[in-house]
Amino acid sequence: MLKTLRDAWKLPEVRKKVFFTIACLFIYRLGSAIPVPYMNKDVINQLIGNSQGSILDFLDMMAGGNISQMSVFSANIYPFITASIVLQLLTFAIPSLEELAKDADGRKQIQNYTKYLGLLLALITAIGYTFGIFGKALVATNFIEKAIVVLSIVAGTAFLIWLSEQITKYGITNGSSMIIFTGIIAKIPSTIRTLIYGINENYLSAISVILFFIFVIFLVVLVVAITEGERRVPVQYAKRVVGRKQYGGQSTHIPIKVNMASVMPIIFANAILTLPGLPAIFGATGPVANFFKNWFTTQTTHGTIIYAILNIILIILFTFFYTSMQFNTVEYSRNLQQNGGFIPGIRPGKSTSDYLQRVLNRISIVGAVVLAFLSTVPIIISAFTKLPVAFGGTSLIIVVGVVIEVIKSMEQQLLVRHYRGFLK
Repeated sequence: MLKTLRDAWKLPEVRKKVFFTIACLFIYRLGSAIPVPYMNKDVINQLIGNSQGSILDFLDMMAGGNISQMSVFSANIYPFITASIVLQLLTFAIPSLEELAKDADGRKQIQNYTKYLGLLLALITAIGYTFGIFGKALVATNFIEKAIVVLSIVAGTAFLIWLSEQITKYGITNGSSMIIFTGIIAKIPSTIRTLIYGINENYLSAISVILFFIFVIFLVVLVVAITEGERRVPVQYAKRVVGRKQYGGQSTHIPIKVNMASVMPIIFANAILTLPGLPAIFGATGPVANFFKNWFTTQTTHGTIIYAILNIILIILFTFFYTSMQFNTVEYSRNLQQNGGFIPGIRPGKSTSDYLQRVLNRISIVGAVVLAFLSTVPIIISAFTKLPVAFGGTSLIIVVGVVIEVIKSMEQQLLVRHYRGFLK
């Protein structure tokens, strides 16, 4: 590994990309320290402290603490990520968008639509933060001051969209992934300090903290396994003669990932399960608000159990839904038949499609169960051990996935120049 890193460092292109990525991420963290004007930070800290274990606490962890600091990057790049998911879903549902996605110019146009929708969602998020969730912290008195607060958050998201594009173009791996990755690991030092403080003040057990870190290592190994795991379906191409040349005849395979849906099912499930807790975040009281708070959030024991069961069900359902969108077995079977390919022992056409669907269902259930485990177990541990940590399956999958992407990116740079890379 050290030799590989040394070989990679010798390449000027790799060094430039590494330095450029680090510089961009430094700018991102520097901007995280710029507060939004006309907001009372003490009130914000109080609201964040009262929402431990809620969606607000989860979003603050994913945003690297930008929400609790109410910085100009408080909306982070997540409106753009949400817009990308929405456009991706609409591409499958709307034929005109599906046609656009088939050529380079059309994909550029869809990317522009994604940016516009991302800025619109950033505006909605900024309005929700300013006048909804953190309305009590707003000290602006006139329209101009309130507009400055909203536009500061929107401008921060717009800058991060531009910054992620620069990282993707001139740096290492995907820029949006690197920004999210940096935000997540930025919370690690404060979490460690909190745990050490809890041990020193004797309200946390050192043994429970050690067992917790051992469990986190186990989760990381599990995430790596499902991220890299795949089922390889063998494919044979028929031989054909064109003139004096013979084409085809080679053997290859179809890689079907165990976790083809990535973190999307967890994100969808969290988005739905946060709805019952929204009245409590906005400070609503009454029998209806208390009912949802007690029975569908993690603030009570029975609420945690119900939340965990619903979380498992939704993740499994969304895994099958999103995987079916990512891997269309009918279209894949048609493409194989048109190119003279076939699966040994399986007839081309509908038989191939049915076979791929059976394989996909079997492999997807494994990925769905593991995703549900990664997302649910940390929630239960945090609820019953009272460890003040903000981690989960979503953050672990993102962090491990980005690290693997960076390794593969450097691997490609080395293999092009005949160096031995990370993957043996």
